[in-house]
Amino acid sequence: MRIARLICSLLLAVGTLAIPVQSRAQVAVGISVRVGPPVLPVYVQPICPEPGYIWVPGYWAYGPDDYYWVPGTWVEPPEVGLLWTPGYWGWQEGLYVWYPGYWGPEVGYYGGINYGFGYIGVGFFGGYWQGGTYYYNRAVTNVDVMVVHNTYNTTVISKNTTNTRVSFNGGPGGTSARPSPQDMTAARQHHVQMTSVQMQHQEAASSSRELRASVNHGRPDIPATARPGQFNGRDAMASSRAGNPNRPSENMKETNRPENPSMNTGPGGAGRTPSTPPSRTAPVNPTLERKQQQEKEKMRQQQDAERQKMDNQHAQEQQKLQRQRAADQPRLEQLQQRQQQQQQQMQQKHDQQSQKLQERQQKDVQKQQKQSNEKEETKDNRPPGR
Repeated sequence: MRIARLICSLLLAVGTLAIPVQSRAQVAVGISVRVGPPVLPVYVQPICPEPGYIWVPGYWAYGPDDYYWVPGTWVEPPEVGLLWTPGYWGWQEGLYVWYPGYWGPEVGYYGGINYGFGYIGVGFFGGYWQGGTYYYNRAVTNVDVMVVHNTYNTTVISKNTTNTRVSFNGGPGGTSARPSPQDMTAARQHHVQMTSVQMQHQEAASSSRELRASVNHGRPDIPATARPGQFNGRDAMASSRAGNPNRPSENMKETNRPENPSMNTGPGGAGRTPSTPPSRTAPVNPTLERKQQQEKEKMRQQQDAERQKMDNQHAQEQQKLQRQRAADQPRLEQLQQRQQQQQQQMQQKHDQQSQKLQERQQKDVQKQQKQSNEKEETKDNRPPGR
């Protein structure tokens, strides 16, 4: 009997050593299932409730006898500077094993699962820490720029065009991603397990019948919440199966156009109120008004083209960096900081262009009003009969 136990112990040790370092760091002992989890639902991300909160994507957990959906939610990190590495299901010797998520200074390996909102399967592009401040990428996260002022806008393009909703790694139909050297480095760094708030959030989800896969058939009615554990009321985000999981519900590019300066977050844009037409006593010449409108539209199109060109350039730079799998985190942070500075400089330039155009057009209106008033005065001062 002792020899048999010794042999089993040796086999278990050898099997554990065969698992990659990253997987051993994440594996949850005792959670293995014979049936794979459902595909990831498509949903819209709620608006970030407060600055500094980080998005934790939803995932399929397993209860006593069924999978259940843990809604995605905004969570306050346990420490400043930490990011969330999502958990994932992995195929191992005929079973699906759960590898739990964790907090750390870098986002590590999460099975190549495309959770959306910056978690495209490799790395994280939803935001970054600089000093004690967290900056949000508005291209993939839903933030209210009137509440959250530390934002940037960088297009994120995922090269994974197949199995984008698969929720497990390995096995039949799963993703084929493997940990990179950078992922292995992240696995050896300081980690913090999910917070008590996250645990309570998962526990609340496990007790909800509507979130069970056998009830919702893989399509939960509450796929996301603005705050942990709040599955009812205004903080619960109803299912939007036709939505895009990688885009916020509002079109931020539209609200940040020069004609809406109160929404601008770049230098010179914060705290400004929308401009109003100057008061006038005489009507504006229709020809002048039409000319000014054409000038505004031309400038807006040029600015949109500049933004699109910069977004495409930034996307190509990030794709190139992603292809260099050995690239380290400092290089990625430097790239993001440089791109953010470029966007701020462009926004400042666009604000100045809008301000100059507005001032020039206002002078034209005042000049037209003055000429109109002078004509009226000349007409009134004419002698009778002339």
